[in-house]
Amino acid sequence: MEKTILHLDMDTFFVSVERLLDSRLIGKPVLIGGVTDRGVVAACSYEARAYGVHSAMPMKRAKELCPDAIQIRGNSATYTNYSEDVTNIIKETVPLYEKSSIDEFYADLTGLDKFFNSYLMASELRQRITRETGLPISFGLSKNKTISKIATGEAKPNNQIKVDLGYEMPFIAPLSISKIPMVGEKTQQTLYSLGVKQIRTIQEMPMELMEKVLGKNGVSIWKKAQALDNSPVMPYNERKSISTERTFDRDTIDVIKLKGILLAMAENLAFQLRRGQKLTSCVTVKVRYSDFNTYTLQSRIPYTSADHVLIAKVLELFNKLYHKRLLVRLIGVRFSHLVEGSYQINLFEDIEEQLNLYHAMDKMRDKYGDRVVMRAAGMEARTISRFNPFTGEPPPLLPNRRR
Repeated sequence: MEKTILHLDMDTFFVSVERLLDSRLIGKPVLIGGVTDRGVVAACSYEARAYGVHSAMPMKRAKELCPDAIQIRGNSATYTNYSEDVTNIIKETVPLYEKSSIDEFYADLTGLDKFFNSYLMASELRQRITRETGLPISFGLSKNKTISKIATGEAKPNNQIKVDLGYEMPFIAPLSISKIPMVGEKTQQTLYSLGVKQIRTIQEMPMELMEKVLGKNGVSIWKKAQALDNSPVMPYNERKSISTERTFDRDTIDVIKLKGILLAMAENLAFQLRRGQKLTSCVTVKVRYSDFNTYTLQSRIPYTSADHVLIAKVLELFNKLYHKRLLVRLIGVRFSHLVEGSYQINLFEDIEEQLNLYHAMDKMRDKYGDRVVMRAAGMEARTISRFNPFTGEPPPLLPNRRR
């Protein structure tokens, strides 16, 4: 039985939320992100995109391209709340869904055509989301994730497309290679230099040639161009978490040491989130005293994987939880309610230099080990145990190098 996969994507999600809150923004070019010249564009409206503006662009450059654009700092907590509203509607409607980011979803509707018309069901779901939240949304429906995602991109803004079985390759053939998931700017330029601009050309190329040019990535891109994608819809599970604990050889009351270790824990776990393209919306701090009494305190936050946001929240929770003059036996940090997401840091407030710094630090950690670069305040924590959020197995205490 061929699968039936639905891909849903909110249209310019952040901008759409802002327009719900202020109708005067409708039809105008809007930039969301850092409001200073050193800020970065987190999202932009279609009107701004017409001037060449795109996300992750320096705000100064965006304003040069579109001087009449309205700048808004944005509120990640508000966007998270609207995302949860949409998630709840999808959860009530489909049997199996995957939340791949704050504004993007997959659903497996395989076999439902025996009882319902899957396209009609998807259409009704889209209409319900718009009716109950006021937000525009588009979808693509096909036999796999790749084709459905491409179809959604073609359907935008605020529309829907079904790609009938057997018509997948003709549907994507005339499209730009940039439409294929995994084809970034660098890969696109490499293929352009070879005269490969349309997906049709990749469809006609032997797989071995793509492998020779781009390695394993070339094989994956070739398969997607052939409409081959067996990746399953992964059930969304809010209970996934990643955590770390430290038990002391000797109970301690050294607050500076405790905070330094907590800082290092939060920093390291934030890197693990970014490396796994994950975001967290729940932070928990755990303290066990010498009498073995254990206390935890948690807080819900907007989805993030930013060091400075998570470190600040961890230290805030510890300050509320810690009872002075009591010896501490164990401390721990846990990030939960994980979702897939590439919003690696808070684009609404951070500046371009901070984005570049995170990127550089993550590259060093990825190459030489996750403890090769750290904040000075966290130097006390030389070993940090982590639990894999997917397998539950604790990895080695020593830094891993990506194989």
